[in-house]
Amino acid sequence: MNRIDKKFKELRKDKKKALIVFLTAGYPNLRTTEELVYYLEEWGVDIIELGVPFSDPIADGPTIQYSSLFSLNQGTNLKKILELVERIRKKSNLPLVLMSYYNPIYQYKNFLQVAKENGLDGVIIPDLLPEEDKELQAKSKDLPAVDLAGAGQRAKLDLIYLLAPTSNEKRIKMITKRSQGFVYIVSITGVTGARNRLFTGLEPFLRKVHNYTDKPLALGFGISNSRQVEEIKNLVDGIIVGSAIIEIIRKYKNPLPKMRKFILNLKNALS
Repeated sequence: MNRIDKKFKELRKDKKKALIVFLTAGYPNLRTTEELVYYLEEWGVDIIELGVPFSDPIADGPTIQYSSLFSLNQGTNLKKILELVERIRKKSNLPLVLMSYYNPIYQYKNFLQVAKENGLDGVIIPDLLPEEDKELQAKSKDLPAVDLAGAGQRAKLDLIYLLAPTSNEKRIKMITKRSQGFVYIVSITGVTGARNRLFTGLEPFLRKVHNYTDKPLALGFGISNSRQVEEIKNLVDGIIVGSAIIEIIRKYKNPLPKMRKFILNLKNALS
């Protein structure tokens, strides 16, 4: 059991939902990303996703694309982000998940081992299909276990998969079986980005997914306000917010007051 598993177990025991926040690592710089993680933890965020900037994204909308390009121009790369994870882990026990396209991971020697040793808890790879991940799965299973925060618990690195709302039952069954930590439910048909409306068939889809797994379901892509959260919170175990956070960072010279208010509103909606 790693930090992700422990967090969802604690939340379920307390009958609470997870608030997961995505940050583009290195936007506007790595020092600010690190500071934001600590603030978000203080405000009650349960899990942080650190996005690895990539030059050719397929799932990112304009907001995440902008932040990724900005971060790349600052010289951000996977090595520096893993070093960031190591620094954060010295001060925080908050679950950390890396979201990256496969190319940077494929090019990074011993990525899984370094990631876990540095304190990462999970990995999301949007462009790696489960049908094509046998090599990564094998490497993950062969990793030596590491001690979790000196607590004598053998931590694993979760490989988390995305499940689109257009998936048929065969694919739902496969993704829910393979995904570890939680199942990432995509709330829309399209790329990331804040939206006023989510996928119209989302509720029956989520009910169908629950028939195949008791793993936590976290809903992401397009969530931008507390009204949306209130509409779907009883059908999921957590929500993921990214573009709306990036927009606040982009819009305000000092984003902290606005971001704190936004986070607290989402927390209230989840309760």
